[in-house]
Amino acid sequence: MGIAREDAEAVLRRLAGDQARLRDDQWTAIEALVAQARRVLCVQRTGWGKSAVYFIATALLRARGAGPTVIVSPLLALMRNQVEAAARAGIHARTINSANLEEWEGVAAEIAAGEVDVLLISPERLNNPDFRESVLPKLASTTGLLVVDEAHCVSDWGHDFRPDYRRLRTLLSELTPGTPVLATTATANARVSADVAEQLGDALVLRGSLDRESLRLSVVDLPTAAHRLGWLAEQLDRFDGSGIVYTLTVAAAHETADFLRSRGFAVQAYTGQSEDADRRVAEQGLLENKLKALVATSALGMGFDKPDLGFVVHLGAPSSPIAYYQQVGRAGRAVDSADVVLLAGAEDEAIWRYFASLAFPPEEQVRRVLHELDVSDRPLSTQALEVRVELRRARLELMLKVLDVDGAVQRVKGGWQATGQPWAYDTQRHERIAAARSEEQQAMRGYQTSQDCRMQFLRRCLDDPDAVACGRCDRCAPPRFAQEISAEALAAAHTFLGRPGLSIEPRRMWPTGLKAAGVPLAGKIAPEEQALPGRAVGRLTDLGWGGRLRTLLAEQTADGPAPADLLNAVVQVLKSWATGPEAWPQRPVAVAAMGSSRRAQLIASVAQHIATVGRLPLLGTVGTRSTMDAGRANSAHRVKALHGTFTVPGELTAVDGPVLLVDDCVDSGWTMALAARELRLAGVPAVLPFALAVTS
Repeated sequence: MGIAREDAEAVLRRLAGDQARLRDDQWTAIEALVAQARRVLCVQRTGWGKSAVYFIATALLRARGAGPTVIVSPLLALMRNQVEAAARAGIHARTINSANLEEWEGVAAEIAAGEVDVLLISPERLNNPDFRESVLPKLASTTGLLVVDEAHCVSDWGHDFRPDYRRLRTLLSELTPGTPVLATTATANARVSADVAEQLGDALVLRGSLDRESLRLSVVDLPTAAHRLGWLAEQLDRFDGSGIVYTLTVAAAHETADFLRSRGFAVQAYTGQSEDADRRVAEQGLLENKLKALVATSALGMGFDKPDLGFVVHLGAPSSPIAYYQQVGRAGRAVDSADVVLLAGAEDEAIWRYFASLAFPPEEQVRRVLHELDVSDRPLSTQALEVRVELRRARLELMLKVLDVDGAVQRVKGGWQATGQPWAYDTQRHERIAAARSEEQQAMRGYQTSQDCRMQFLRRCLDDPDAVACGRCDRCAPPRFAQEISAEALAAAHTFLGRPGLSIEPRRMWPTGLKAAGVPLAGKIAPEEQALPGRAVGRLTDLGWGGRLRTLLAEQTADGPAPADLLNAVVQVLKSWATGPEAWPQRPVAVAAMGSSRRAQLIASVAQHIATVGRLPLLGTVGTRSTMDAGRANSAHRVKALHGTFTVPGELTAVDGPVLLVDDCVDSGWTMALAARELRLAGVPAVLPFALAVTS
């Protein structure tokens, strides 16, 4: 049965206003979905109107008696925007996600009553046993249209691959025959598009120009984090309207927001670690132009819709030009021009390497997980598996999700279990993906240094066949921004970033499952065995001290005494610790150093300097017999490897006050926690941890 373009445009006008008209590819997609029940992949630039396609198709299908549309959507910000957009077209949309658990029962009742036109779910729901067993089968049989938003997440070639998205294969196979499917993305090159289209099966691919005529791309090359932060504060008022400042780490987001507020700007940090309520307030503040900018990590990315967003600035380069294109695409959707500026730093590549280290583990570790699940007579939770394998929680969960999709394991109530199905480690594929990531990083370096048009460069990375020079960027036209800053702005940034000192929270709970691993520890750490809150000079991901500390603590840096500027910073931190609002409860009476096979001279020099300046006795080194690189394992394995291995100098057992325990770096906190426990058990009244750096 055919449909009239006029009917589709009537819905569009409710969505976007009386002057709105469908693009030809929008109409082609809608007609294919509604009249032909096709599967369609739309690869179109941000702001093109991909959401209009599925809302119009939904309205037309519902009018024909079809079931509700199901949209698989990756981010909460996108879901909130979609619900509001749907309401404008008279479409009743609801969501099921991790932030509205209390609403699930009501939403299910509305779906059963036929009152929901659009249901938005997160991909993680597809991997939830209760959802899979009780909700998904009925949903699959009654769905009128399935939408896969940000479909590049389906492909492990994509810049933001998410294993939970691969569950869509199961959902696709369970749909009633003839159910239309729409996949949309703005950031898929030819290889990703082909992969997604293959997974959809017999898909109509609609690929358009990826030019963004409103964006003016620039790169500003500055030597240090202080220069970049000072430049941003000095230039922020020059940007029209409100916008987004992206950082690569959570720490940098908070640090940048704090500095900009100190310079009088209305800004707010937005990260994946922010509470959902705080994210909602931040989003609304930007949407209503009450904020000049959100300082955000990639948590504010896909789907956040503010049509008049005036600028996007990156403090640090993403590792992929495709990811960069996606993030800058937030700007300039409904304004004539918007500025996009990249302020890359030398530290960016260290951050890229860290995130790359979280990739799929080597075969030996995967086989160990499969073995532990295979020999267990019951499902094992992620926490229980942690005790048995040397993988951090995030990496272990990623691996389990991939194995689940591959059919080697399955998630059930109570945890994970092996299926017994044969499984092969695809070494060549993982190597090709790693090579692709390396190529993307090289391309991002090329974007910064290329003399060619910047928009053309990004479009070529996305395999846009129509890529031509834009005439707007700082390669095509005179640069809009200076490559230097004033002495006053630089001094302010230097002062801000040069402030050392942050808190180290002590561990208060043991990891689960230790007793099963032969370690007699569980539950809360007894107060009489805990360390007190401690201090560190800086965080490795900080914009200020982070760079210096990363260099000092890098594996290739030879061990040696601490430099003078770092020792001065150590003294500053101790002074503020003694007199600040969160001062230590009692001044330390002695200093001890943590033993280290890699940085013994560095730690000893810091401990000696503290003892000399503070006129305190230096009472030896707390050593360990463990040879494990505990920083690379998960919490349970760290505790297992370190428990019972520490030796306490006899001189420390006679002290009558707190001991300042000095180390180079605190990662998980378990080395310090277990060393402090041994000191407390040996009679030390209190332990004050002190480190040069914390990792996060």
